[in-house]
Amino acid sequence: MDAIVQTRGLLSLPTNPRNRVLRPSQSHSLKLRVLSFKPKPFSLNPIAAANPLSLPPKPNPFGPKPKSLFLCRAEAAAAADGPPQPAFEDADKPKLLGVEIATLKKIIPLGMMFFCILFNYTILRDTKDVLVVTAPGSSAETIPFLKTWVNLPMAVGFMLLYTKLSNVLSKQALFYSVILPFIAFFGAFGFVLYPLSSYIHPEAFAEKLLNILGPRFLGPIAIMRIWSFCLFYVMAELWGSVVISVLFWGFANQITTVDEAKRFYPLFGLGANVALVFSGRTVKYFSNMRQNLGPGVDGWAISLKAMMSIVVGMGLAICFLYWWVNNYVPLPTRSKKKKEKPKMGTMESLKFLVSSKYIRDLATLVVAYGISINLVEVTWKSKLKAQFPSPNEYSSFMGDFSTATGIATFTMMLVSQFIFDKYGWGVAATITPTVLLLTGVGFFSLLLFGAPLAPGLAQFGMTPLLAAVYVGALQNIFSKSAKYSLFDPCKEMAYIPLDEDTKVKGKAAIDVVCNPLGKSGGALIQQFMILTFGSLANSTPYLGGVLLLIVAAWLAAARSLDTQFTAMRKEEEIEKEMERAAAVKIPVVAESEGGNGSLVTGSPLNPASGDSSNSPSEASTPRNV
Repeated sequence: MDAIVQTRGLLSLPTNPRNRVLRPSQSHSLKLRVLSFKPKPFSLNPIAAANPLSLPPKPNPFGPKPKSLFLCRAEAAAAADGPPQPAFEDADKPKLLGVEIATLKKIIPLGMMFFCILFNYTILRDTKDVLVVTAPGSSAETIPFLKTWVNLPMAVGFMLLYTKLSNVLSKQALFYSVILPFIAFFGAFGFVLYPLSSYIHPEAFAEKLLNILGPRFLGPIAIMRIWSFCLFYVMAELWGSVVISVLFWGFANQITTVDEAKRFYPLFGLGANVALVFSGRTVKYFSNMRQNLGPGVDGWAISLKAMMSIVVGMGLAICFLYWWVNNYVPLPTRSKKKKEKPKMGTMESLKFLVSSKYIRDLATLVVAYGISINLVEVTWKSKLKAQFPSPNEYSSFMGDFSTATGIATFTMMLVSQFIFDKYGWGVAATITPTVLLLTGVGFFSLLLFGAPLAPGLAQFGMTPLLAAVYVGALQNIFSKSAKYSLFDPCKEMAYIPLDEDTKVKGKAAIDVVCNPLGKSGGALIQQFMILTFGSLANSTPYLGGVLLLIVAAWLAAARSLDTQFTAMRKEEEIEKEMERAAAVKIPVVAESEGGNGSLVTGSPLNPASGDSSNSPSEASTPRNV
């Protein structure tokens, strides 16, 4: 009896036991915890029982070995220590087609968002070119001035405003504050600004100013003449830089891990480039619809209202998908060490971004792409207007161009996942500049040596101008498909290891400013070449040389970024392992004399009280066994 009394505190039972059903979802679920010290053998010696501090008797070497009795107690887990962890972390999670359900809840809405965003962007991109290039008193030569003197200042102003708002607004409020003005503007343009364009455009003043200054100032004057069309052009450009690069990719980087990004980022473009195909067919349909309308009817105004209505509807769908993901998809765990960064002001943020080699290499990639594609694209659009001067024909060709771009990019997306898995980030990042260089050399070579090829092209029913249009279209198709399938995923993966503050402000600086800076840089180079050599055709060989230098700098920055990205990725994995090891204490198995193992933890059974009878359901920290 005395021995039984002395065991009180080691094995305590409630005075009024009741049957209970244990559910793992309850935060105060019962956890089985073993003794933290090695239990003494049960002794029926009344002397030893009466005096627990006395020395135990020496064991008989010839007798049977004493057996250790494991005395366990059920305790309630403390609610303050958080929800209980699963006992077996490697348990199979629910999957569908080999992909975890939790991952699919991220990927499917993100793919739908990307579909809607690029559907809108394709319609806006084709529409802005038709508005500016084919407008009376304007031409393709207006685009370099527009990108340099209007698009770039507005992009810089937006970046400063976005950086300021990121310090005072939550991420969700920041997203809605940015995308809703775009949706409102495009709806207002189709139903208000364009129908009133003949009243709000200063046609007479611009014509008088052109007669005074001469045709050399056609581009700057056209910006003032068709200011609402130019504003639409800039907003459409900003949709690509802001909504795609900053809002969507920033949100995707927030809710995905690097491993998920390597697997699914290339596949995001599959749905997105299906959008290119459908949006190209949409533009083609409205272009043909204008031809079937009767005389005196502004078919362009009717089709513009229909397309802007689609843009508004898709924009609202993007907002709904963003809301759903934020409410029903959990965020992945990030390294806690990288979140301890104080808020910085605008100038401090710019200084920090400039001082980071990682950010500078990322900026080099974006600027180099903008300059390279602009050197070829503006020249191609000037040839395109010469071949298709009518807005209907121009818009119809752009619809076919968007469809072909979607099909080519869809194919590249299927190949890109194999490239990432087989060769890694570094090889994937160098494919886009290589493709752009090779196709650009072919396009400029046709412009330079098109006259000797005229007899051979005539046998195929083509003129040198039409051949240049088709070759330039192929160059743009291959370059853009490589960008969407490889360049954009590589660029967005590079943001993931960064801390949240650098990620938000770095994306705003790079994607919003550096992207139009690259295009404006290409436009400035073209303006300088035209003023120096007299025409764009005379400067073609020098533009090819500039393209070679830009691509060489692009490749060097990609190799440097590959080294830094790999190092930061390894560092993040090490930090996560250290945090995981610090959060979970692994129990040690101690072998007793009888061969039975007992789990030993680093804390006593009841550190707060030596007697457990006063608290049958004491709170304790749950252990992962």
